[in-house]
Amino acid sequence: MDTNSTPLRFLIVDDDETFTRVLSRAIKRRGYETAVASSAEQALLILEQFTPDLATLDLKMDGASGITLIPRLKAVNADIKILILTGYASISTAVEAIKLGATDYLAKPADTDQILAKLKGTQPDPDVEIADKPMSVGRLEWEHIQKVLTEHEGNISATARALGMHRRTLQRKLQKRPVREEH
Repeated sequence: MDTNSTPLRFLIVDDDETFTRVLSRAIKRRGYETAVASSAEQALLILEQFTPDLATLDLKMDGASGITLIPRLKAVNADIKILILTGYASISTAVEAIKLGATDYLAKPADTDQILAKLKGTQPDPDVEIADKPMSVGRLEWEHIQKVLTEHEGNISATARALGMHRRTLQRKLQKRPVREEH
């Protein structure tokens, strides 16, 4: 809550109905006013009447990616804190989200406390845990594909050409979830 006792406004943009219902309920219980959109397009309509102070954006949804909303959210409220949530975490998308103005990036599954902690955190953590071992070959491949895909603005054909692979092969690789790293 802010000092003038007006509840902070929290926008949740995610196409997972169960996740948004649970998160919205938990956020409301903590005293926030919430709005939920199941797509980037729906979020733009909500922004016409709702100016959020905080937002979570799903990276991969039907239609436009949540990352496309960052400039619009910043235009509506320059001080907004934005957290990108995704089950498809990659270094390149995290970097792009931060460059566009996201506050932070969090891989799903994430709970309400983790989400609020990331949004309320204002300083980078110099004591962030550094992995003991390098990424697996599978994870390195995933990261490289995501980097090249970002460089080609999501164009599958251009990305496949740049990687020297068949378009269908690339599409199959993109449909798989990223390789999880053991900690």
